[in-house]
Amino acid sequence: MSKRTSWWWVRHAPVTSTGGRIYGNTDPDANVEDPPTYKALASFLPKNAILVTSNLKRTKQTADAIEAAGLLLPEAIVENNLGEQNFGEWQGKIREEVYATLNPKHLFWLASAHTKAPNGESFTDLTHRVSLIIKNLTKLYAGKNIISVGHGGVIRAAIGHALNLDPEVALSCQIDNCSITRLDYFEPTESHPNGAWAVFHINHHVTSKSVLEADHTAMLALLKS
Repeated sequence: MSKRTSWWWVRHAPVTSTGGRIYGNTDPDANVEDPPTYKALASFLPKNAILVTSNLKRTKQTADAIEAAGLLLPEAIVENNLGEQNFGEWQGKIREEVYATLNPKHLFWLASAHTKAPNGESFTDLTHRVSLIIKNLTKLYAGKNIISVGHGGVIRAAIGHALNLDPEVALSCQIDNCSITRLDYFEPTESHPNGAWAVFHINHHVTSKSVLEADHTAMLALLKS
């Protein structure tokens, strides 16, 4: 049986009001005043997991809210390279101001995957740094559960890494605040000499009902074993 490493990506809580301005990899606070959401996340996420956050405080604040709701978490591994895309000179500007300079306007993101923000980075740049961290941590914590509280762009990049997607295709994945995306890596076998990724959830919204359904499924499996 191939060793399996499970990544449980949680997008951070909504940021406090930015007035419609682009915040990218700047550091606004998160609004974590939603107890039912964090209670459901705390019940759904695995116990005894590795915790990874970015260096931006909204990921730490979200992890703290999940822990306060009942899930015991270890001290976080903080990875700067899991920060959100750096939009350079666009950060702090109203979105419409930036859209007016871009032709055509992107349907799912601020700009195309290969467009580099002035004095910033492109989404393709982001995918390169995120992929490196995923490879390193998957090797270091092989066989474990990894809860990574991260950013919309970073989770899109993680999906692209797992499914070997072109960065522009990865941008079509929608990732809401406090949703879960689960990606499992299976180590190499004879049939899959390079290992393989499996997708279990993308943009999954956890509620108290879904937690109860998961518990019920687990109990049935136990009774049948």
